Amino acid sequence: MTCMEGPSLRLRPASPDDAAARFSLGNNPDVVRMFGVSHSDTKPMTMDAAEAWAHGHATNPYAWIIEVAGRLIGEIKLHGINAQDRRASMAIAIYDPMQLGKGHGSEAIRLLLHHAFTELNFHRIGIRVLAFNERAIRAYQKCGFLIEGRERETAFVDGVWHDDLMMGILSKEFQA
Repeated sequence: MTCMEGPSLRLRPASPDDAAARFSLGNNPDVVRMFGVSHSDTKPMTMDAAEAWAHGHATNPYAWIIEVAGRLIGEIKLHGINAQDRRASMAIAIYDPMQLGKGHGSEAIRLLLHHAFTELNFHRIGIRVLAFNERAIRAYQKCGFLIEGRERETAFVDGVWHDDLMMGILSKEFQA
């Protein structure tokens, strides 16, 4: 599987050995809230969950670990792959709150998009994001994603209904 190198990070395949690093990052309530998990529903990371996470990612050819200075800080992956239409959805997570706001997400997205459009020959990559996740939306827009629609009241987080934004980017938009 492909490793991708950027100026400040590396995307590499996962391995079962990543469980300890994922366990040590835990489940920060402010981080997992951006995935649609209410603070009251945030559970501590267990070693069993970290091992299951690492095993699942290690067997997924479309999942990469985001590594900064040799340290796991998150993950990025393609899913919902439709080979006939040459499209997929993307998901990214930066689990280390100390690494947020440093451009690592945008760099990882650009590396993955380059791989998806040049090596995998995809035509389109889509993403859905909670409308309140402004940091992620800015990162996606910085990488060329456009807002294509809004799905109203899709997530019940901390006692409030929130919308999802649908965003997408086409190969020709990324190449430009």
